[in-house]
Amino acid sequence: QVQLVESGGGLVQPGGSLRLSCAASGFAFNNYAMGWYRQAPGKERELVATISPSGGSRNFADSVKGRFTISRDNAKNTVYLQMNSLKPEDTAVYYCHVIVVSRNYWGQGTQVTVSS
Repeated sequence: QVQLVESGGGLVQPGGSLRLSCAASGFAFNNYAMGWYRQAPGKERELVATISPSGGSRNFADSVKGRFTISRDNAKNTVYLQMNSLKPEDTAVYYCHVIVVSRNYWGQGTQVTVSS
């Protein structure tokens, strides 16, 4: 079955960096676009970034453009989210996402807290 396992979250000061990882299994990873979403307390889940199967196409939410980068290693079935210049408003639970056979799959999420 499809499994997505995120890691790399934590507490970081404003201006700091974190790299999130999402290890995928149960599907042909190199054939599917992947995404990162986040959900802050009291807010709806929002799209952060997506990456095409080959990694050649990437899209970002306006709020993270220029600060976050998404990448993937198809040999390791892993997608990454590099987050730089973090702000308190980036505090949220971050989720890895894939659509396989028209079904949405989510990881368990990893908490990112940006605070001094």
